[in-house]
Amino acid sequence: MDTKITGTVKFFNEEKGYGFIKHDDSNKETFVHANGLVHEIQADDHVEFELQEGRKGMNAVNVKRID
Repeated sequence: MDTKITGTVKFFNEEKGYGFIKHDDSNKETFVHANGLVHEIQADDHVEFELQEGRKGMNAVNVKRID
């Protein structure tokens, strides 16, 4: 079962290809890498994503901008 989570992009560095997303339902933040994006994102975008275990913890994947 895939669980969709919503949040707001705290920051995203396009040059380095990574950033963090703050979850809407908590104070958690999740790492996001350019490889996990469906759409291009930037700071303050509202997004929907899934969590996937990465080398250093949970990563946001299948990240999509939403209205």
